[in-house]
Amino acid sequence: MVQIRVFDEEHERDLEDAVNDFLKGLSDRDVIDIKYQVGCINDEEEQIYCFSAMVIFRT
Repeated sequence: MVQIRVFDEEHERDLEDAVNDFLKGLSDRDVIDIKYQVGCINDEEEQIYCFSAMVIFRT
């Protein structure tokens, strides 16, 4: 069966840690693909970033 797991963090390093922790539980053969995306919103006072990844894997 093919499944996905979506990760969403405000900081790039947090996303790396979350995805790497998840990947530790999978074998290399089970990982099909990883999609990565960055979103940015300009507020009046700050820029807000959203770092996202979707892991596609076999179970």
